[in-house]
Amino acid sequence: MSNSTSGDCHVVAVPYPGRGHVNPMMNLCKLLVSSCSNITITFVVTEEWLGIMGSSPKPSNITYQSIPNVIPSESIRASAYLEFLKAVNTKMEAPVEMLLDQLQLPVSAIIADTGMPWVLALGQRKNIPVVSLWTESPSVFSVFYHFDLLTTNNHFPADLAEQGAEVINYIPGITPTRLEDLPAIFSENAKKLLPYVLNTFDAMIKTQCVIFPSFYELEPHAIDTLKSTLPFPVYCVGPLIPHNTLDSITNDANLEYFKWLDSQPAKSVLYVSLGSFLSVSKEQMNEIVEGIRESGVRYFWVAREDTEQVQEAFGEMGLVVPWCNQLKVLCHSSVGGFLTHCGWNSTLEGVYAGVPMLTFPLLFDQTTDSKLIVDDWKIGMKVKKVATDKVVGRKEISELVQSFMSLDGDESKEMRRNASKFKKTCRQALSKGGSSEANLNALFGEILKCQ
Repeated sequence: MSNSTSGDCHVVAVPYPGRGHVNPMMNLCKLLVSSCSNITITFVVTEEWLGIMGSSPKPSNITYQSIPNVIPSESIRASAYLEFLKAVNTKMEAPVEMLLDQLQLPVSAIIADTGMPWVLALGQRKNIPVVSLWTESPSVFSVFYHFDLLTTNNHFPADLAEQGAEVINYIPGITPTRLEDLPAIFSENAKKLLPYVLNTFDAMIKTQCVIFPSFYELEPHAIDTLKSTLPFPVYCVGPLIPHNTLDSITNDANLEYFKWLDSQPAKSVLYVSLGSFLSVSKEQMNEIVEGIRESGVRYFWVAREDTEQVQEAFGEMGLVVPWCNQLKVLCHSSVGGFLTHCGWNSTLEGVYAGVPMLTFPLLFDQTTDSKLIVDDWKIGMKVKKVATDKVVGRKEISELVQSFMSLDGDESKEMRRNASKFKKTCRQALSKGGSSEANLNALFGEILKCQ
């Protein structure tokens, strides 16, 4: 990408106020400014989020601006999600508009999370082009974009207890899919969120383009279909990993948990992280803990709550920490598997690291991501179906973990070969001349047209 432009370009980034959205938006911004010295970015967050990430290192040409905490706290987002979603859609627009009016530099473009359709209306009022960042997979985007097909084919609403195993093959760009592997939209709670999601897609017609944190070779059919269907350009620039991260995977080797990882045999450790937002039931968590303990497999567990309790339950077979640099841990030679909730950011990091995934999806897009991992890419195994509330017992988990972490079984060998191939393809996509690097160049050209 060129290091000079015809003039300074000022972009305002407005992420959805959740960790799985803020982080990819910041990584996208870091990639943009590292590729061009003439771009400046104003990154808009709530005061709470400014406190969470304000001390994190970032390039000097990215500056923070905050709006008041007009939404519920991140700490209670999971327990009050519908209230949180309503607040994001009704209370953030006015303070963001006021902030835009106070900025000293003229705004060339806004990059906004797709989950906030009001930004598109705001940009239209201000005559500022808006670029949309969709933080989930292109496959999930296609499901929602063609949601009317589920309705016309009498597959929504549906009772997954009876119809979950039905296979559909009419969503453009999507491989044959069981109803239970579609985004988790069939429960009563999820149905309350669905109008907000569909409203987002109704508003998309106003966007300048859409950005996916994926790479072409990962979902070529979905991406080709979207490119030929959508009335605006599509750019796949993922995984969203800043350049300095690529060059310094082991920079944190002095941290205590890296010393522990260094002492473990190659591919022997199961990395466990079930996300930063939703959580499993206490009963299910107990079964996971006991199942992994009984498996005898080494583990490295990120438990944001009850760290000591989990460590005591396990004993001496592993390490429990409240936080870690996930990508760097996944890239460590001793890590041989990843027990994941299948959030899209975690899924991409697993692909980048070439680590097989044991999937435990909880909600939203995670069911479809699990299907991609297990059925389409064949780089993982599935722990449970989200279609049922059945608790998976410790014996089943223990046996599955042993099989998953085995380096000798045929299924495990195939998984690891496939994961290694995707890792190589991912690195090629990010390298000079690769598909993601080319898309990033094209995206920057799209933004420059906004000046």
